[in-house]
Amino acid sequence: VQLVESGGGLVQAGGSLRLSCVASGSIFSIRAMGWYRQAPGKQREVVAFVTKGGDTNYADFVKGRFTISRDNAKNTVYLQMSSLKPEDTAVYYCNYFGASSDGSDYWGQGTQVTVSS
Repeated sequence: VQLVESGGGLVQAGGSLRLSCVASGSIFSIRAMGWYRQAPGKQREVVAFVTKGGDTNYADFVKGRFTISRDNAKNTVYLQMSSLKPEDTAVYYCNYFGASSDGSDYWGQGTQVTVSS
């Protein structure tokens, strides 16, 4: 299993970042893919997911600001983040939609996003 996230960084409020995640073909080809995030002291939460066919769904707190997409030829899923807020600060992870955080599923290292006010 391979999940490699990249693209995070430090940005001012109102700025933008684009995250990328390369996933194993074994996951990517059969699953809807999602972006998740975990802020300090909080549980990991779903940010958005995209089906194999490209249908998308977003958490209310990112609707209108974030866009998820996937490139099936590259086994890559993207998260374009705009109008970032300090409360978006977290480690962002990708995985198949529905992956568990109880230790039974593999998770990559994630990528840190820090939004300064």
